[in-house]
Amino acid sequence: MKETLSLAAFAIAFASPAALAEPTGTFRQAHEYGFGTASSLDPISKGRVFQITEKIMNRLVRPGLDGKPEADLATSWEANENATVWTFQLREGVSFHDGSDFDAADVVYSLNRVLDPESDSPARSAVKMITSVEALDDMNVRITLDTPFADMPLQLMDYRLRMIPEGSGDSIATTGIGTGPFKVESFDAEGTTVLVANMGYWEGAPGVARMEVIGIPDGQARLQALLGGQIDMERGITAQQAPMLSGSSDFMLQEIPTGNWRGLVFRTDVEPFSDLRVRKAVRLAADRQELVDLILGGNGVVACDTPVEPNDQYRADIECPQDIEMARSLLAEAGFPDGIEVDVHVATLEPTWPTLAVAYQEQAAAAGIKVNVVQAPSDGFWSEVWMKKDVAATRWNERPADQALHEIYLSSAKWNESYFKDETFDAMLADARRELDFEKRKALYVAAQEYLWENAGTLIPYHVTRLVGVSSRISNLDEVKNDAVRWYKITVAE
Repeated sequence: MKETLSLAAFAIAFASPAALAEPTGTFRQAHEYGFGTASSLDPISKGRVFQITEKIMNRLVRPGLDGKPEADLATSWEANENATVWTFQLREGVSFHDGSDFDAADVVYSLNRVLDPESDSPARSAVKMITSVEALDDMNVRITLDTPFADMPLQLMDYRLRMIPEGSGDSIATTGIGTGPFKVESFDAEGTTVLVANMGYWEGAPGVARMEVIGIPDGQARLQALLGGQIDMERGITAQQAPMLSGSSDFMLQEIPTGNWRGLVFRTDVEPFSDLRVRKAVRLAADRQELVDLILGGNGVVACDTPVEPNDQYRADIECPQDIEMARSLLAEAGFPDGIEVDVHVATLEPTWPTLAVAYQEQAAAAGIKVNVVQAPSDGFWSEVWMKKDVAATRWNERPADQALHEIYLSSAKWNESYFKDETFDAMLADARRELDFEKRKALYVAAQEYLWENAGTLIPYHVTRLVGVSSRISNLDEVKNDAVRWYKITVAE
C-alpha cells in the first residue's frame, strides 16, 4: 500500500501568486473565547484556539480542496501489507518560527506528547492505536499500530495534530511556535492576538502581512463586528442573518457544505436518559427536516443522529422521520405515561443554538416532553455547562467517520459527551479498524451508525451548510471547509 504525493506537493509550492508578492494589509477575524481562561495556543489542549493554531502550525497530512489526504509536512507515506506499520517521508527545508529545522525528532515528540496519557489530551482518541513513533533518520518516521488500519492518513488530518518543536510542550501554550504561514507576535485570548507573515514559509510568503484574531464570545456581536468593519470574516452566519450580507456590495457570502453539526446531547449516565427507551423517545420527537428548513433556511442535510458527514465514504443511509406516537409509547413503557420535563442549556456563542432549542421545544411538546430552555453565559460554556448539565446544546466540526465515532461515542473517549458506554458498540469500531477489505469495513461502520440510531443519547438533526460572511476587500479565501483553507493565499485590498 503506497501513496506518493511529492509531485502534487511540488505543484502546490509554486501555484500561489501570493508567493511572488510582498505581503500587505491586515486580515481580521473573531474567535469565541469559549474556553475562557483555559484558552491557549497548545493545539492538543481542550482550550486550543483553532482559529489561531490553524494559521501558525502544520500537520503531517492535511485535507486537500477535495477533502482527500494531501501532503503537508509529510510528502509521501506507505504501509506494510496488513497496514500495521506506516512510514512517512518528511518535507525537507522546513523551519520553525524560532529558526530551528523541522525533522523527524519533532514528529516523534509531537505525536508522543498526544499519546501520553498524562497529557490528558482529547486528541489522543484519534491516534490511540499508535504503539510507537520512531525516527528512521532525519526525514523518515515509522509509526507502528496495535491493529491493522487502512485509513491511518485520514486520522493524521485531525486539525489538532500540529507539529511543534521537540521539547516545547511546556511553552507552546503561549509561544505558538510552529511551521505555519503566520507566526505569533502577541497572544491575548480575551483581546486581540496578532499574527505576522512568516516570510520563510515553505509554500511561499503569505498574501497578508498581519492577521488579528479577536475574542468575541457572542454570535450576534460577531455579526455586528463584521457589519461594522471590525472583522473581515465570520464563519458562523445564520440563515436569518444571511440577507443582511447578500444584499450588500460590501460583503460576499460563501455557502460551504460541511460535516459540521449542531445538536442536543442527553447524558446517558443520568435518569431518565439512562433508559434507552427515553433517549430514543426524545430523538424521535424531532422533525429534522423542519429544523433544517427553520434554522438553516434549507441549507443543511438531515443527519439521523450520525456524526458521520454526508459525503463520507462510510456514511450510513438511515431514515428518521418524526414519530410522535412511538415517542409517547416508549416514554409510557419506560414509566412516564404523562411525559417528562427537561432543561436544555444553550448559549449564544453558537447563534443557532437558542433557535434549535425553541424549535425542538415546540416539536417535543406533542410527545409529552416539556422542554425548558435555559440560557447560559457564552463565556465558559464549554467548561461550565457542556458535559456537566444533563441536557445541553453541542456542536462538532467534521471528522473522518472512524475518528468521529471513536471520539464522540467510544466508552473510553475523553470527550464522550453523552457518557455513552456500550461494549457492543466499542467492539464494532474495533472490528472496523482491523478490516482491510473496503466493502467489509464500510459495512461495519454503517452498522455502528445504525446501532447509534437505536441506542445513543445525542440528537444530531442535521449537518450544516456553512454560511461564511466575508468582507469584499478580501480575495483568495478558499470556499472549503475550515480545516482545508489555505490561509497563506488570502489577500486584502487596502
